[in-house]
Amino acid sequence: MFKELNPLLHSELRLAVMSILLSVEEAEFTYLKQETKATAGNLSVQIDKLSKAGYIEVTKTVKGKMPCTLCRITPKGVEAFEEYVEALKTYIQRKQ
Repeated sequence: MFKELNPLLHSELRLAVMSILLSVEEAEFTYLKQETKATAGNLSVQIDKLSKAGYIEVTKTVKGKMPCTLCRITPKGVEAFEEYVEALKTYIQRKQ
């Protein structure tokens, strides 16, 4: 039986953001933009969706004289990501 895939994580850009944040303590918006090759507007919308779900924490600071947005995955986000991967495995490893 296939497990349901989390629709919030079943988006290429949101999945990429979560994957990056799993491997770092925190990441600046500019780094996420560079790594995902997303537009600033699209990335901002997707980060907002992940933040509202409680999957990531967003902190706005100032670096020098420039605004700086930092993103960090939350324990809830790690759990959701791990559940997504396990659900995806039911599609990949299905015995015939």
